[in-house]
Amino acid sequence: MFFYFGVINVNHLSYTAPTAAYIHIPFCQHICHYCDFNKFFLQGQPVNEYLEALDEEVGLTLAQFPAGAMKSIFVGGGTPTALNDLQLEKLCKTINAHLPRAREIEYTFEGNPGDLSYEKLTILKNNGVNRLSLGVQSFNDALLEKIGRSHRAKDVYKTVEDAKKAGFENISIDLIYSLPGQTLEDFRETLSEALSLGLPHFSGYSLIIEPKTVFYNLMRKGKLPLPGEDVEAAMYELLMDEMALHGYRQYEISNFSKEGYESIHNLTYWKNEEYYGFGAGAHSYLGKARRSNIGPLNRYMAALDEGRLPVLEENKVTDVEAMEEEMFLGLRMAEGVKREVFERKYGKSPDAIFRGQINHLSKNGLIEDDGISIRLTRKGRMLGNEVFQSFLMKD
Repeated sequence: MFFYFGVINVNHLSYTAPTAAYIHIPFCQHICHYCDFNKFFLQGQPVNEYLEALDEEVGLTLAQFPAGAMKSIFVGGGTPTALNDLQLEKLCKTINAHLPRAREIEYTFEGNPGDLSYEKLTILKNNGVNRLSLGVQSFNDALLEKIGRSHRAKDVYKTVEDAKKAGFENISIDLIYSLPGQTLEDFRETLSEALSLGLPHFSGYSLIIEPKTVFYNLMRKGKLPLPGEDVEAAMYELLMDEMALHGYRQYEISNFSKEGYESIHNLTYWKNEEYYGFGAGAHSYLGKARRSNIGPLNRYMAALDEGRLPVLEENKVTDVEAMEEEMFLGLRMAEGVKREVFERKYGKSPDAIFRGQINHLSKNGLIEDDGISIRLTRKGRMLGNEVFQSFLMKD
């Protein structure tokens, strides 16, 4: 298999071949009450036809934007593991046929506890998948039911056990806090159960109420009892403290890992690097442009039937926008924004563009600046959105 490395010429423009890809599988057995991703109930959907269209999209995209040797492939959704065994095998064959791999690759599938049978885990392992990201969210069964999850705590233990038997060592679980009716003590218990699994990576996210979700409609009716900002802040502080106590490094605002298990997929976004996005509703960053794909399945597949890419919208990223993104994405990482990297990318130092913001945020204790890197303080992590917004320059 031929690998592309470094800078090549595409349409007479200087082009750096991406080394990361996201693949979207928009099918779910159940729809969670907080989820606003592009997704559809699995039953009755044209899954096989979708997988054919996905194969076509990958081929057409790579003809226009050739791939580097992949360092990260992430298959998300939806619920990729809601596919049956044959469909899962077909999806893996599409990915393996099109995307060349680096010797050291992080190849992740998202899955729900309870959906991942040992047989499916074996299919994934045999096709080169080496990392799992499990949507656990909570170990409180009553809360899981309240947020629309179909699994229960016992399913988490079984899935992790089966995954280890199938040969998976790199397993991550997602947790959500500030859930309706959740208390600080309940979140403490969830953290205790999660940490008892001894996994190398955890993600912890505060609940965000998005439009067009069940929770959004309940909130508008005054029927969504959320813990409140003070409790939410206390939960985040508890998350950071417990992870540190158990030897997990907070390498990004919401992500914690043992050494060497940081997610390449996550870091691709925060380092503001280009990546492929395949599938209905997927987003990509290619050729200095951010693209979003058509979401509805019939329209997505119709575009590919006509031999064209299913791009809904494309926005060229200006130099100013790229520098803004470099700051507010990079500050999510514990290592922060490195001046040398910024200057190499943009030919200017961050101080030349953002000196006022840097001074103001330093004075208020939200960032620390050692002359090499600019990083969030603990206070800055608590007020991240305020910091990030300060780097959006007015026209």
